[in-house]
Amino acid sequence: MTALTGSADCPLVTLATTRDDLHHVAEHVLAAARHAAAGKIGLVPWPGGFRTPTFGPDGRFLVVDGTDLVVGNDAGIRRTALTTIRAAAEFAGVTPGAPARVYQPATPLSLDEPLMIDPEAARLLAQWYQLGAGAMGLLAAEIADDEPGAVVLWPEHFDVGMTAASINYGASPGDDQIAEPYLYVAPHGGPPLGDPAFWNAPFGAARTFGQVGTVREAAAFFRDGRARAQAAT
Repeated sequence: MTALTGSADCPLVTLATTRDDLHHVAEHVLAAARHAAAGKIGLVPWPGGFRTPTFGPDGRFLVVDGTDLVVGNDAGIRRTALTTIRAAAEFAGVTPGAPARVYQPATPLSLDEPLMIDPEAARLLAQWYQLGAGAMGLLAAEIADDEPGAVVLWPEHFDVGMTAASINYGASPGDDQIAEPYLYVAPHGGPPLGDPAFWNAPFGAARTFGQVGTVREAAAFFRDGRARAQAAT
């Protein structure tokens, strides 16, 4: 996926509701499953949404694909609609609940609250994660000397991120600070002084999905942020 499609047709309130409910699933089902089996919480973007890496001797994995949960292993896959956290966890054979010993969960464990996941909003968020991850992959290939880390979808923040040379790069699905999905460049020391037009957020620089619509544009933003941050040090 190289460009977003259909973003103007999805109201922000629908996007926010879908984002929040998918965040619940990421924390309380997928991260819970991976942590219980492998002691790790990181997820990865997937064309239809996001998933765990494989874990366990049978190649087990969990995927959120649009409005569905997919559970698979070396023997095959099963699929069900996402309706509640309790139902999803039972289908996956998981004890629900974010791994609170690792981090403070960002979402409450609401076992029977209906999950309101809009198909169009879920598709848009999946595209956004793919766009961000693709741009980070391009940047990482260019900046090997910065020792870039892996591109990970972190369940606590629900963003796709990468760290390289004390700078965080990422794609957020939106949050309380910025309602729209956005890309960010966040130097560990905070935004440099003297360039507020670029460094427009408390954590650094942000560009929303209304401003960046392709992998190439996203990579250019990351590249520009890196150059400006390095020039200010």
